[in-house]
Amino acid sequence: MVDNVEKKEKGGIQVIERAASILRALKENQNGMSLGQIARRVDLPRSTVQRITSALAAENMVISDVGGHGLRLGPELTSLAGSNQYNVVEHCRLLLTELTQKTGETADLSVMRGMGMVFLDQVPGTHRLTTISHVGEVFPLTTTANGKACLSQLEEADARRLINAEWKRTGMAGEISALLNELDNVRTDGLAYDINEHSTGVSAVGFAFRDWGGELHAISVPVPSTRFEEIRSTVERSLLQTSKSVRQQFA
Repeated sequence: MVDNVEKKEKGGIQVIERAASILRALKENQNGMSLGQIARRVDLPRSTVQRITSALAAENMVISDVGGHGLRLGPELTSLAGSNQYNVVEHCRLLLTELTQKTGETADLSVMRGMGMVFLDQVPGTHRLTTISHVGEVFPLTTTANGKACLSQLEEADARRLINAEWKRTGMAGEISALLNELDNVRTDGLAYDINEHSTGVSAVGFAFRDWGGELHAISVPVPSTRFEEIRSTVERSLLQTSKSVRQQFA
């Protein structure tokens, strides 16, 4: 009897592990994957993948891609992520407020979702001229401080894939080796920069961190470029202090 119970428990754990690996594979491939592609990616028989994805689909954690590209993550995962997202916003709100008080500039919180950075929260700066982004707005990865900060936390192959996909999608052309070198500097220094890249007249500095579930977020400070050099050292120092506090919270 005990052996049967142990076998069932081990079998249940194995199914959870396999389901998690399938969900991670779909997370990394936002355009959808076929059963065969998933099977090759997670090294499981196609029949096993089909059985597990059918169970996940019944819970709306996996759905069929409307474009006919196989399967993709479902709305139930977005709902669960939204609950976690609220906790992240709640935990970072005071830090954003303190950051704005130290610098006088706007402080942003964003999350890396698929191929972009989605803004979750913002504390406006105290100057008459400030930079404002709307919650829910999506920014690109390769031309923003928060995007480059998150790219720097990925394996080079994953970062390269996202960079190439964004450049192809937007029609941009760039030297990928130069950007990869910049990401190396971000890993070393802890801060990423956008100097008039995403929007002319706006510069920004930011850092990335992972929440309890391993999802990548960024805190950034956008500044009108006309006063960026004047405030730059204060922003950098304040962001590095905030980075330490954030990592303690999400350790």
